[in-house]
Amino acid sequence: MPRVLVSDKLSTTAVQIFRDRGIDVDYLPDLGKDKEKLLEVIGQYDGLAIRSATKVTEKLINAATRLRVVGRAGIGVDNVDIPAASRRGIIVMNTPFGNSITTA
Repeated sequence: MPRVLVSDKLSTTAVQIFRDRGIDVDYLPDLGKDKEKLLEVIGQYDGLAIRSATKVTEKLINAATRLRVVGRAGIGVDNVDIPAASRRGIIVMNTPFGNSITTA
């Protein structure tokens, strides 16, 4: 079963979407602020769901031996080292319209 880490605050609905699809999710919304702890655990995950607090650096990517996808809830991916992720074949995506209804 794929395993996803949510390391920033996301809605409970977002977390439930993963679970409804049979994905094992660890919701640790403050982990993105603790770089050392995140480095310790990232190797256990196939996916990483973030907002802006988590910085996906080359060092983190190198420690993420199972990681296949990084999903950024919101606009932009400036907190993700895209070249480092690409070298490892990790897909990086965002949801630029995720807050459209809330904003409206």
